[in-house]
Amino acid sequence: MGKSRRKQKTIPPPQLPPDVPEEDIEFSDEDLKFVEENTDYARFVTRIDTGAINRQCSLKPKTVEDKYQEERSKKKAQQEGKGNNEIQVDPVDVLPVKTLDGKLHYRTVLKTSKLADGDTEELEKDAFEDENTLNKSQRRAKAKKSKKEAKKQEKEFPEEIVQEEETPQAAVLAEVKEELSAEETFENKKNKLAELGMQLLSDPEANIKSLKEMLEISKDENTKIVKLGLLSVLAVFKDIIPGYRIRLPTEKELEMKVSKEVKKTRFYESTLLKAYKAYLQKLVVLEKQSVYNQVATRCLCTLLDAVPHFNYRDNLLISVVRNISSPDEVVRRLCCSTIRSLFSNEGKHGGELTVQAVRLIADQVKSQNCQLHPNSIEVFMSIRFDEDIGKRDREDENKKYRKNNKRNKQEEQNQVQENERKKSKREMMSKIRDEVAADYKGVTYEPDAMERRKMQIETLSAVFETYFRILRNTMYSIGESTEADTATNPGAFGSHPLLAPCLDGLAKFTQQLDLDYIGDLMNYLKKLASSSSVSNNSKQKNSKLLTVSERLRCCLVAFKVMRSNLNALNVDLQDFFVQLYNLLLEYRPGRDSGEVLAESLKIMLCDDRHQDMQKTAAFVKRLATFALCFGCAESMSALVTVKNLLQRNVKCRNLLENDAGGGSVSGSIAKYQPYATDPNLSGALATVLWELNLLTKHYHPAISTMASTISGMNTSQNQTFLSAVTPQQAFADYSLAKESFEPKNESRKLNNKLKRESCGDETKNVPEVDMVVLNKKLRESFTILRDIEEDERVRMEKKKLLKKQINVVKKKLKNPKYKKKN
Repeated sequence: MGKSRRKQKTIPPPQLPPDVPEEDIEFSDEDLKFVEENTDYARFVTRIDTGAINRQCSLKPKTVEDKYQEERSKKKAQQEGKGNNEIQVDPVDVLPVKTLDGKLHYRTVLKTSKLADGDTEELEKDAFEDENTLNKSQRRAKAKKSKKEAKKQEKEFPEEIVQEEETPQAAVLAEVKEELSAEETFENKKNKLAELGMQLLSDPEANIKSLKEMLEISKDENTKIVKLGLLSVLAVFKDIIPGYRIRLPTEKELEMKVSKEVKKTRFYESTLLKAYKAYLQKLVVLEKQSVYNQVATRCLCTLLDAVPHFNYRDNLLISVVRNISSPDEVVRRLCCSTIRSLFSNEGKHGGELTVQAVRLIADQVKSQNCQLHPNSIEVFMSIRFDEDIGKRDREDENKKYRKNNKRNKQEEQNQVQENERKKSKREMMSKIRDEVAADYKGVTYEPDAMERRKMQIETLSAVFETYFRILRNTMYSIGESTEADTATNPGAFGSHPLLAPCLDGLAKFTQQLDLDYIGDLMNYLKKLASSSSVSNNSKQKNSKLLTVSERLRCCLVAFKVMRSNLNALNVDLQDFFVQLYNLLLEYRPGRDSGEVLAESLKIMLCDDRHQDMQKTAAFVKRLATFALCFGCAESMSALVTVKNLLQRNVKCRNLLENDAGGGSVSGSIAKYQPYATDPNLSGALATVLWELNLLTKHYHPAISTMASTISGMNTSQNQTFLSAVTPQQAFADYSLAKESFEPKNESRKLNNKLKRESCGDETKNVPEVDMVVLNKKLRESFTILRDIEEDERVRMEKKKLLKKQINVVKKKLKNPKYKKKN
């Protein structure tokens, strides 16, 4: 059966087409053109073995003699190819082989070394072929090997052809496939993160191990996957972190036998804490890279704001405070808002992080030599202090001392009466209570009143230490800059970036400042306010010197400190009035802050009730001059201040009288000195407010009305009422950003009848015009103009003629023939 099936399966080879001579074959031009253009596709034709095809399709059976002749021809070709590489073996050593022709054939050996395994195998094969002693099994093995080698060559050959014949389309397809695979992997990882997060949020204790998988996914090379992983892990931690700090069990506690629930909670807490630690370490590393800086900082700030009671909060706080003065605006705002929330919400952490944050900021200010962004110090404004911290501490100390004395007396009396048993029992109960109280504090983080006051005192001392360091550094920098004439370059955030927030903080927290330090503070402020904005030697603007706004802030802080400690201080503020009087001339609207100027006018002039008449008159005169030079907002605030000063001081209203001129109350100084640096030596009572007359014609109606009301004040009556508008409100209402007004139309509207009557009367009164006389006058005027034009034309022609004559003379002089004649 097997032989019959094999016979049925054999298929005879196809017959070859009939031979056609090449002369009869016709090729078209299109065929030739196609072959020339696509020569690469016709390479396989050159490699076709036509002889083998002919032999396969000839259907002629081969005899044994034909096969033997083919093998002999192959051997001869191999021997000719080897050439001199072969040597004949001695006939004595080896028996010869006799062929059908009757010739003896001796075996040969190659000269080259045959140590390799492959060479020995080939030699053995040659020996078998030469001896013609192959068995059937050996022949079958040889045929199988030859078939395998042929198949390998056929497989390798087309792959090489494909690699050689690669087109740009294949490259594009490969790129598209790579992109599609990358998108698929991104979607898969994204979905995996979502699944793991939902599992953790649904049952965190059972699926706590999936945190490790989420952290592993966030270690991917793709930046988008890393950012998604960090944010997803952040959302999970915000939800599953408990409301208490985790304490890992000690070795003794681990040795103790506990229930399954306790083991489960311990495993959950330890796994959560390890994953949280690994997450924080990764955030700290990624924070230093520019690609992940914003995302890592957002995660750190969110964790510190959401769970400030949890473990590793100190590390979070250090990393956030480090970036509080970052040049990146997004990072800086995130860190500052987080610190502000910590200061305002002390119930979450009990006030401990407030003390640590203030100390870290103070150390950073010290290490950076006060060259930080102003936002790093502005966060102190969010701190809340209890009133009268020092007084409460003293009262509590006295009460505690009294209670301790009473307790000691009672204990001494009871020691005699009580037994030793009662003593031991009481001591044991006290120890248990102390342990319970300590555990309760460790869990709730709610400090006692005494501990809270201690923390507030430490915070306040660190804040004022930072403020005084900034003032001292500013004074030293100003002193160095005045000594050196050359201008120095400011820092990255300005020459004095921390001075303005420092002064604002001093103005807010002066009530908590000790009286012993207020004298030093006033001296610092006086020196800073008196620093000039232009150096005297070089007369060039120096970048390290204070601006007008900063000097005005120093004056404001001095007055606020004086008012907050009015009962305890007796300080002369005359120097600050002198500085304000001089700074009015140095003010520039685009460069300096008008809000600070308006606030200084309100606090230093309008709110101060005890003022000298000479000083008040000097400020009134200078403010009126100031109102002429600047915009509407500055002018309005100055006029409001002038009105307030004149309402308070009746004698200064003599400046409004043109006849008297203030001479009757001028005092020792009979002449006004506008360039005097001291207002008491200016002699302003000897002059007149002529600036109000000009301000009544101002283009802004509000300023003109204000000037007219001030100039119309009555000098005899004592007007005690004051204007409700402050300089700050006036500046805010009439600033350029909010300035919008329509000038009043003062022309009266007449009725149609009146207009007609007036028009009729005017037409009646107009005399008749003699047209002849008018024409004569016009002709005369036009002839004059024509003559002028003609005269100019004649002059231009004469100039041209003169130039031509001069050029002709020059040419003659240069001619050599003319020189020989002369």
